[in-house]
Amino acid sequence: MRRISVFCGSRKGNDQLIISQAELLGELLAKKGIELVYGGTRVGIMGVLADSVLAHGGTVEGIMPALIEEKRIAHESLTKMIQVSNLEERKKRLIANCDAILVLPGSYGTMDEMFNALAYKQLDKIQKPVILLNIGRFYDPLLLQLDRMVTAGFMPERFRRSLQVVKDCRELDFLGD
Repeated sequence: MRRISVFCGSRKGNDQLIISQAELLGELLAKKGIELVYGGTRVGIMGVLADSVLAHGGTVEGIMPALIEEKRIAHESLTKMIQVSNLEERKKRLIANCDAILVLPGSYGTMDEMFNALAYKQLDKIQKPVILLNIGRFYDPLLLQLDRMVTAGFMPERFRRSLQVVKDCRELDFLGD
């Protein structure tokens, strides 16, 4: 495992456990020499995670669409920043340029990226793991909905299993000793 894409919120939210897990994840990635690839901003959980990786001597690649750069929220201390023309191009690069995808709490953008990756997985366009970090049971309602899709016959169980779930970043196999 050399590079991991992380989808997460551009806001910090109000749960300190989520912020703490982002900080710990950054530290663990840096210590394992795993490069973080993410959306490129300095705000929210994205900024917390990137700052933690950098503070612990790791490398971070940001992928920033012009539409977001206009808001002046780009992280200016990253190892590498790639400018792309739009959100779709950013999503494609985040999904393609990594060995695994990790999803932390977030909002519409985070969900869009995650479901896009899962759709690619369903269509056999990618084989890499897609892992949901369900910190403090944040994603429990979503997981119930996915289970409902299976029981209602809209999704085969094998597609449901393509989304791995952990509750703490220390449970991630690639960060183990």
